[in-house]
Amino acid sequence: MSNEKNIKDAPELETEKTPEFDINGCEVVSEDEVNEVMKKYDRESNTRIWVGVPQRVVQVVMALFSLYCIYSTLFSTASLERRMTAFLGCVIIMGFLYYPASKHHVRPNFIPWYDVIIMVVGAGCFFYYCFVADDLIKVLSSASKMTTMYNVIAIVGILVLMELCRRCVGVPILVVVAVLLFYTFGVANLTLERALYTLFYRTGGVIGTPIQVCAKFIVVFIVFGAFLERTGISKFFIDLANKIAGASAGGPAKVAVISSALCGMVSGSSVGNTVTTGSVTIPMMKKTGYKPEFAGAVEAAASTGGQIMPPIMGAAAFLMAEYIGISYGEVALKAILPAFLYFAGIFTAVHLEAKKLGLKGISRAEMAPGRELAKKSYLLIPIVLLVVLVSVNACTMQRAATYSILAAIIVGLINRDAKLTPMKFLEALEAGGKGTITVAVACSMAGVIAGCITATGLASKLISAIVALSGNTLIIGLFLTMVCCIILGMGVPTTANYCIMAATCAPILVKLGVPQVAAHFFVFYFGIVADITPPVALAAYAGSAIAKSNPMKTGINATKLAIAAFIVPYVFAYSSEMLFVDVNSVFEVVQICVSAFIGIFGVAACLNGYLYKPVNVILRIALLAGGLTLIIPGTVTDLIGIVLVGGVTAYQYVTAKKERAEMA
Repeated sequence: MSNEKNIKDAPELETEKTPEFDINGCEVVSEDEVNEVMKKYDRESNTRIWVGVPQRVVQVVMALFSLYCIYSTLFSTASLERRMTAFLGCVIIMGFLYYPASKHHVRPNFIPWYDVIIMVVGAGCFFYYCFVADDLIKVLSSASKMTTMYNVIAIVGILVLMELCRRCVGVPILVVVAVLLFYTFGVANLTLERALYTLFYRTGGVIGTPIQVCAKFIVVFIVFGAFLERTGISKFFIDLANKIAGASAGGPAKVAVISSALCGMVSGSSVGNTVTTGSVTIPMMKKTGYKPEFAGAVEAAASTGGQIMPPIMGAAAFLMAEYIGISYGEVALKAILPAFLYFAGIFTAVHLEAKKLGLKGISRAEMAPGRELAKKSYLLIPIVLLVVLVSVNACTMQRAATYSILAAIIVGLINRDAKLTPMKFLEALEAGGKGTITVAVACSMAGVIAGCITATGLASKLISAIVALSGNTLIIGLFLTMVCCIILGMGVPTTANYCIMAATCAPILVKLGVPQVAAHFFVFYFGIVADITPPVALAAYAGSAIAKSNPMKTGINATKLAIAAFIVPYVFAYSSEMLFVDVNSVFEVVQICVSAFIGIFGVAACLNGYLYKPVNVILRIALLAGGLTLIIPGTVTDLIGIVLVGGVTAYQYVTAKKERAEMA
């Protein structure tokens, strides 16, 4: 019901006030409108209102939390149990300081007494575990050693985390947790002691791999992203994208693709980047002549793709490195070609739409001078430094991110247009801590889910069932996995979604013969595209609110634009050479990428219905068939696909040229 309500409410901005326009004729999206949309579609934005002295106190406390997280990941020598429980105890305190029970609780400088009690009791459970961890591990050598007190501590700790998850992440993931807990106790008949022992006290539940990766890697990168955003790099990315593609046909949409890919890489949030970057790019697209639903869709599709954009990517990439057993640098390297094809697909669709509508680009006068952009190129130093340190394995990932944070601080101090003041420094640390809360809570819930799956043996049962259902046929197994990822990803954060699918569906694909890396990339991709796939396409609905368009139409358009995200995973599932797995020659990789791009082009042209002129139904079917054929590996299928796509394209070119000559 909540999603239906959101969909109905999305266009409300259209009637609230008369639109304002800037000197270039672009509709101005006010800060209040941006905040309203963020609160509607991004639960992280529904925070308590702190003003005056309390606000400063909360900011300082959150900043100290961020610094503690950085210190802990770099220097702490405490046991794993101590570090994780202390981390989660702090997360609970910070979470309840920021997130109210309801978004309607807007009374400034107020936290109800029951929230204080829940916060203290919940954090106390984890701090108790932290302080007595060494002795507790010795005492609780098995589930049979569990006492009533230990049961109560575990139950309260898990329930408080679940409540915090409801407040800052959302209900969908809790539904998954509830179903698996019901299965654990009601179907698998695990005893309460054994379940709590696994989920709370062992490193296979709440303090399992997801939260370990979060505390070790993700936190410091979230802080890095927060500082990077305050250097003014987002504006630089938009100006750079304008310079690269602004003057071409339908330039503003291409600018949105490039800038949103770059900005989304930094922010790591589909909804957040759609709203913030979209407040600039969507009005530009509408002014150029794009329909509102298309403009919102472009921004949503590109912003969502930011999570697969190396080198930073999303938090799930760190988890992938841990699950697969390779370095994060290798994950980022393997993500390059799929990410390129994803954005090439969106870029192609945008270009065809511009040609179909006869749209022009923006004038040179509206672009930042090339000399000015060159002077601002030092803003890229933190990212370049990170890439270099990761590529050459000069230090650990945590230290690489820390050095990059220091570089971002220096850059921020140099940049006169967005100078890093002491207040911005404090805000960056606060934003880093705030971002950590939601990711940590999602990771803890993912740990509960993984713990239930492991303790009950559900994973092996699911693997056997889907393998049997697919009849050991890879394409059927891939399709079923895709459907599972998309359904589960609707409303579930990418990080948690990936954790669940890595434990359940990735092993299925491995059993069907897909290389481990390709299997994990497959579930990662389809977990992400859930943000733009109706009926719960949160990023697309956020884009529609900025564009003042129909939410469902925007979601459908976003899905069409991101068609590459539905094709590319199948390509590397069949041809893992795209991920640099078992590569025999460079030519092999080039062949796979070229055929995949032509296939994406064919499908995009089919969905758009335009090449050099409108494409009739028969030719659209030929384009679709040719595009899909190119997904299947093999010389014969590639030739068939190239003939179909190339033949239709050539026919369109010749006939369109002939028609123009006749008209002249």
